[in-house]
Amino acid sequence: MEATIRIERYADQGRCVGHIDGRVVFVRFALPGELVRVELDEPHDREERFWTGEVVEVLEASEDRAEPIWPLAGPLAMGGGVGGADLVHVSLAGQLKWKTCSIVEQMLRLGHTAVEVPIDRMPQDEAERGLHWRTRIEMIADADGRPSMRRRGTHVRVPIDTMPLASRALLDVAEREHVWDGGFTPGSQIRLSVPEPRDGAAVEENYAVLVDGEVTAGTRALTEKVTVAGRDFEYGVDAGGFWQMHRQAPIALTNHVVDLVRRELNGAQSACVWDLYSGSGLFTLSLASLAAERTRMLSVEGGKTAVRNAQRNLRHVHLDNVDVRAGDVAKTLGNVRNDLARPDVVVLDPPRAGARAKVCGQIADSEARSVIYIACNPASLARDTATLAGLGYELADIHAFDIYPTTHHVETVALFRKHKR
Repeated sequence: MEATIRIERYADQGRCVGHIDGRVVFVRFALPGELVRVELDEPHDREERFWTGEVVEVLEASEDRAEPIWPLAGPLAMGGGVGGADLVHVSLAGQLKWKTCSIVEQMLRLGHTAVEVPIDRMPQDEAERGLHWRTRIEMIADADGRPSMRRRGTHVRVPIDTMPLASRALLDVAEREHVWDGGFTPGSQIRLSVPEPRDGAAVEENYAVLVDGEVTAGTRALTEKVTVAGRDFEYGVDAGGFWQMHRQAPIALTNHVVDLVRRELNGAQSACVWDLYSGSGLFTLSLASLAAERTRMLSVEGGKTAVRNAQRNLRHVHLDNVDVRAGDVAKTLGNVRNDLARPDVVVLDPPRAGARAKVCGQIADSEARSVIYIACNPASLARDTATLAGLGYELADIHAFDIYPTTHHVETVALFRKHKR
């Protein structure tokens, strides 16, 4: 079923909202203010309180609309549908507007807090037109053993011979290792992980091609390099594990977080810092080195491989001022040794679901003066903002980073301070 509707506003998951006879319709590849023809997802006569659909024709276009720079990720009606770039139809300026609006609306609706949110685009993203930023990509082998992506709403696997969002270093590795030539077992999961070379260095052997989790080229132990406050740090990370995907994200986020922590400590010679959901220690390593002259830290991460890497990263630079724990954050915070039980600052980078009430409560119970929250989901940040507000914390600063160009995702860093009694 097709219908012509006027698009009203941004919604979630890269969609916008319109109405058909009073019923809400979430529309993919639309923009507010546009008049579009929409194909409703089947079954079109279902009784749910909302419908979903996709643009098949733009009758009146927004000034923020752009020709899809990667057509395969565009609307199905225009030969696309593979996913991975749900704002491919939006100009770079329009993407920043969309993401800023999303954060503001979620913070007001769920966080009960009115904010203005500055947002930073990463260096070179404008010159690259929002492409070539991912240092990790994943694909699936089709029936002929070629790398492919699934077309949305179907079981069809579309073979691909490049990945426009992948960094240029990653694409070089893919060519070198003949990834696009295929030859994989049908249905196998293909992952490429290629740390961004810094200062013009060559990739050499610092990369991995994994098939169903096994390394077939390169090495599982990768090295990431990040410069923070003028100091160079190295991180050993697992090729199959989590690391910030945008090639510039570790630098931008870590410098911002370290700067916030140092400002909150205000020159204190001694400090206690918690780093929760700490991964391989992206923030831990620089905070343990730079937060204060004498810093003691607790870091907590659920992934055992990431924790082992964090421990190795700390030992490599002879840092012994961090108690690195592997386990569930809420459970671990239930038993913290006395000298770490009262942090000055808590840094947390939770998964998309957020920290939730229990962990927020434990942070409040610790009497931390400042909380720095790194969020990949504005809705989760907003919900936790409301929780922290009820526990005596107020939002003091908020800043967004567009580290997922051409997608609806955005990273936000919020600073909370404890109310003075």
